[in-house]
Amino acid sequence: MLKKWHSELAEMFDQMVEWRRHFHQYPELSFQEVETPRMIAEILEGFGIEVRRNVGGRGVVGKIYGAKPGKTIALRADFDALPIQDGKDVPYKSKVPGVMHACGHDGHTATLLAVAKVLQDNRDSIAGDIVLLHQHAEELSPGGAKAMIEDDCLKDVDVVYGAHLSSLNELGKYYYKPGYSQAAADAFEITIKGKGGHGSAPHETVDAIAIGTALVSQLQYIASRRVDPLNPVVLSVGSFHGGNAKNVIADTAVMTGTVRTLDKGLRLFMEEEIKLMANEICESMQATCEINYIKGYPAVYNHEEEVEVFEKVIEDSLDKDMLVRSMPIMGAEDFSYYLLEKPGMFFHTGAKVAQGKAYPHHHPMFDFDERAMIYAGKAFLSIVDNYVSLQVKENLAEPVL
Repeated sequence: MLKKWHSELAEMFDQMVEWRRHFHQYPELSFQEVETPRMIAEILEGFGIEVRRNVGGRGVVGKIYGAKPGKTIALRADFDALPIQDGKDVPYKSKVPGVMHACGHDGHTATLLAVAKVLQDNRDSIAGDIVLLHQHAEELSPGGAKAMIEDDCLKDVDVVYGAHLSSLNELGKYYYKPGYSQAAADAFEITIKGKGGHGSAPHETVDAIAIGTALVSQLQYIASRRVDPLNPVVLSVGSFHGGNAKNVIADTAVMTGTVRTLDKGLRLFMEEEIKLMANEICESMQATCEINYIKGYPAVYNHEEEVEVFEKVIEDSLDKDMLVRSMPIMGAEDFSYYLLEKPGMFFHTGAKVAQGKAYPHHHPMFDFDERAMIYAGKAFLSIVDNYVSLQVKENLAEPVL
């Protein structure tokens, strides 16, 4: 049965490429998706799949009903784009100025649409149901996953899986990690308030820029000297603004940054330490500060049992050598919200281009080898087969002689 599914998916490759390139040419930003979810819903409905639109805002949820009762497995793909100008010279270059699919979400969507077609065409050989989570707004906090969950997208779901195409990883490989695999992402904004004045008389001022630069330097002390080096953490100041004239000492400076952690306790510790250090440094220099600390996506936690299922199905249906247990990455993913509600896992599919330079995600030249969609789709189908294939259930039900 599974070989048939894989074969049918491979036969859809040209259609997958066509879908992917259409989405790539007409990208839509997070929380602004209109035509993308409309097209997704219409394609699914064209397959005869039951569809819910506007789930959690702009999400689309499809449901495939198997011939007999069984487990319900959810598969997720995101479909939002980024505010980046497409720098590639390709026929499918983005036609929307300043917006592009620079993270592979167009490929995620095309992959799940093809998987949906294969499963819907073979629903008579399925015991159980499949929920198709086409999610909006992964790129922009608070994201689309949480809102879709609150709108019952996981109702009756037993297990949930997600995949991400990876432009810097080898084509034909699956990268994953049990336990914490991607970081929680928090943000902070610190406004330093001093006393401005003339650049020739610094002794009469409280220089917000000088205080801010000291704080930027000392914040790194938290990560390098207050945290166990075996417990991953990233603290990065991404912007610093203060003053507007060369001969005026600024009374205000504003910095923003991000904090990435895997451990829940460390996540709380970093927030407390940043607030403490900012307040104490400012107080010691006769300034005050306002701190806005924003909790972002939680860390992605892959459940052990579901990881074991993933390893088994890839080894049995494809090739053990395609499996790569990797280190955690400090990038964030709101797939983490699904894993707080249901057991499951999130894995990366290698999609490095065969020729030319490979560019990272969120880069204007980002692209991926479209054959990676076949690999991601085959993994999804293999996972589904493990849970809902009638053939598997019937074999398990055979009496022992």
